[in-house]
Amino acid sequence: SRPAYPSKGITFMRNDGRAFRFCRSKCHKNFKMKRNPRKVGWTKAYRKAAGKEMQVDTTLQFAARRNVPVRYDRDLVQTTLRAMSRVSEIRSRRERVFYKKRMAGNRARALADARRLVAEHGHLLPRMRGSEKRALLEKGVTEEEIAEVEREQALSGKRRTAVFGEEKVRQRLTVDGEIVEEREEATGMTFDDDDEEDDDEMEMD
Repeated sequence: SRPAYPSKGITFMRNDGRAFRFCRSKCHKNFKMKRNPRKVGWTKAYRKAAGKEMQVDTTLQFAARRNVPVRYDRDLVQTTLRAMSRVSEIRSRRERVFYKKRMAGNRARALADARRLVAEHGHLLPRMRGSEKRALLEKGVTEEEIAEVEREQALSGKRRTAVFGEEKVRQRLTVDGEIVEEREEATGMTFDDDDEEDDDEMEMD
């Protein structure tokens, strides 16, 4: 799941001579539990098989292990260190580009899924009351405009009832067809000063 640098990690040698290197104990425990790394979401094998990481790139060739002894050369070491930093920069830039291409279109897909969800379960969304529709029709609003307003309210999830501070504004339709606004005060728990003083005295004791 991450790079295993020299002198780090765990190495397991099987009887047939094959070596397994683990970056941490988490990977070693999963190996002993005989879990398939291609079916575990956080492993490199799964991410590459699912197309979440680069598989074919020239920068990946530099990380390949080469068991070829090379005579020590100071200039070669300095050149190799500079090349390593340069390769890491190029690889990180290509990984960002790969990620952006992979994530392209996610917003459009999410919007399409949301529209499909609303189309399938639109009957569960809040609807406009008949009294509100009649009031809008009396004001000269057409049926198409009412349907558009109702659709906007359903998508936004907002209701007509507004709450201002501790008052609720409600609309009531009278027999004559008039809309009357009523304000109701929100009820809450009240505490007496005497009870608070008694509590303070008990704390002092």
